[in-house]
Amino acid sequence: MYSKGANQYRQVGMTSEVEGADPHRLIQMLMEGALTRMSQAKGMIEEKNYEGKAKLLGRVMEIIATLQSSLDHEKGGDISSNLDRLYDYMNRRLLEASSANDINMIDEVMSLLLEVKAGWDGIRDEYLAASGKKPNEQKDANQSSLSAFSV
Repeated sequence: MYSKGANQYRQVGMTSEVEGADPHRLIQMLMEGALTRMSQAKGMIEEKNYEGKAKLLGRVMEIIATLQSSLDHEKGGDISSNLDRLYDYMNRRLLEASSANDINMIDEVMSLLLEVKAGWDGIRDEYLAASGKKPNEQKDANQSSLSAFSV
């Protein structure tokens, strides 16, 4: 009973967060969701729950495809082209990982996505300033261009 209620509470909380999120935050949430599901898939492989692993990695591949489709190639230039190829590579590696039940391949994709997410997280203040909102933290000197994604 507690587990069911806790899951429903989490779902309501997540729905509220999505509804109140700006486009930049939505991309962050997609990346966070992909990373969480990859971690869970690794646990499924260890437990030999291959059906659960397949469902989780399938969802991760959908998330990565969504990230890929959100790229703005007109404004993003080389950054969006490079991300497009990287997302394609990630999905191919996840397909291989799922077939081979290979945790190391999942770790590789997680590492790549963490790197992309770190760059995306670093441009939060730039996004807020461009959208007329006040940044909450100091602007990072190494921030990337926001224009790779259509947000």
